[in-house]
Amino acid sequence: MELEDITEMLDNLVNDNTIPKNIRKALSDAKGRLEGDEEPNVKVSAAIYLIESITEDINMPPHARTQIWAIISALESSK
Repeated sequence: MELEDITEMLDNLVNDNTIPKNIRKALSDAKGRLEGDEEPNVKVSAAIYLIESITEDINMPPHARTQIWAIISALESSK
């Protein structure tokens, strides 16, 4: 999976109003890192770090948790 596909998945979650604002903010920040000018490995690692910080949030809807783990998996395989 390419980074463009991953940022599209992040966009879908960021625009989902059923997801709490703090989670959408972290996802938006991760998307911003992926779109940055850094080395690809640095961008991916930074995005994974930001996303992993919210994976245990108790307010996260189950559908979002599943999508977030899929995004993390895709990012890890793109390294």
